[in-house]
Amino acid sequence: QVVESGGGLVQSGGSLRLSCAPSRSIARIYDMAWYRQVHGIQRELVAQISMNGTTLYNESVKGRFTISRDNAKKTAYLQMNSLKPEDTTVYYCKITFNPTGSAYWGTGTQVTVSS
Repeated sequence: QVVESGGGLVQSGGSLRLSCAPSRSIARIYDMAWYRQVHGIQRELVAQISMNGTTLYNESVKGRFTISRDNAKKTAYLQMNSLKPEDTTVYYCKITFNPTGSAYWGTGTQVTVSS
């Protein structure tokens, strides 16, 4: 339902840009967000952007990561700068498609930051 791209291996201090978009037609997209896996199975919010562009960030990425969206392309981006080894994990995109909160999730993209 969601196609993610942009993960990979980068050195500490480097940058990556993640992208995600629905793989099927969706009439309206509400929030778009990136989560990442922590503690093996949990997912924590990394960044979220609403339909009107309001953003929310995890404290640990503020000032380093920037979320944006292109509503015409129905695509969300996560620009990740000054990456740290502790940012290494799987990142998931979540696309909310109705006001009650129903959402599609991507299968995840691996980000690895070497020290």
